[in-house]
Amino acid sequence: MATLAPEGTEWHGLLVELGQRWQKATKGDIRLRIYPSGVVGDERDMIRKMRIGQIQGAAISNEGMTEINPYFSSFYMPLLYQSYDEVDFVRDRLSNDLHQQTEKNGFKLLAMVDVGWAYWFSSEPIFTPEDLKNNKIFIWAGDYKSAQLYEKHGYQPIPLAMTDVLSGLQTGLITSIGFNPMYALSQQLFGIADNMLDMKWGNLTAAIIIDLRTWNRINVDNQNLMMEIANQIGKGFQEKNRYESDKAVGVMQEYGLKVNKISPEQFDDWKRLISKMTPDFRGTVIDEKAFDRLMEIRKEMESY
Repeated sequence: MATLAPEGTEWHGLLVELGQRWQKATKGDIRLRIYPSGVVGDERDMIRKMRIGQIQGAAISNEGMTEINPYFSSFYMPLLYQSYDEVDFVRDRLSNDLHQQTEKNGFKLLAMVDVGWAYWFSSEPIFTPEDLKNNKIFIWAGDYKSAQLYEKHGYQPIPLAMTDVLSGLQTGLITSIGFNPMYALSQQLFGIADNMLDMKWGNLTAAIIIDLRTWNRINVDNQNLMMEIANQIGKGFQEKNRYESDKAVGVMQEYGLKVNKISPEQFDDWKRLISKMTPDFRGTVIDEKAFDRLMEIRKEMESY
C-alpha cells in the first residue's frame, strides 16, 4: 500500500495500526507493507500502478480519488466547508455514490477520513484574491482542468508532483500552496512558505482503497474483519485528529510562521471570487453530475 503520508506522521501511524490489526485478526493471512512519503510516485502514479498490479492498495486524498470516482471532486469546492458538520453532511449524502462508483471502477473503498482543512501558505502575505494573483500557485501535476480554471480568472498555476513541492518553493518556481498544516509542518514547507492565511479554503478528504481484483481473492470472513477494523480505525482517527491542525499551526508559529487574519470585508472579497468562479467549476474541476448533486446538497444544508 502506497501513500504520500510521511513516515512518523499520524496518517502513516494509522496505516501501521491498520496492518498490525489486520495481521492479528486474520491470523497472519493478511500482511500489509507500506510505501510512505511518495516513494512510488504521486497519487496518479499510485492509481496507475494499482491498475497494472505493481501495488495493491493506497491511502490517497480526494486529488487521487477523482481519478477513480468523480464524486470525490465534490470536496474541491472552495469555501463551501467551514465546519466538520458541513463536511459530514455532504459526505453522508454522497456516501452511496462515493462507495458504489469507486467499486464500479475497480477499487474497494475501505474507509474515508479527513486529512484536514486546506489553508493558503505563501512566501509573502496573502490577504485578498488580488494578492493571490501575484503568486505562482502549486497545483497537482496532471490537473489540467484546475490549471485552465485558474488561468481563466487571472491566476498563475504551476503543475508539480507533490514530491517536488519543497524544491519548487526553494527555487521560487512556486510561491504558494493550498494545503493542510500538518503536512506543511511534517515537510517543513513553512520554513519557506512562512505565511498562512487564516481562512479555510477547503477540506481534504482521504480514502483507503484496495484494488478490487486483490480484494476479491480474499475470503469473505477476512474481508469482513478487514472492513470492520478499517472502519474502527477511521472513526478513531477522525475523533482524535480532526483538530490536530490547530496544534500543528501552534508549533509552526513557535518557529516563525505568521498567521494572517483577514477582515470581514476581505472575506467577502473571497466569497465574491468563488461566486464568480462557481459556474466554471461545473464540468472542469468538479464533474458535472457531482456538481449538480453538490448544489442540491448545498441548498438542503442551507435550509437546516
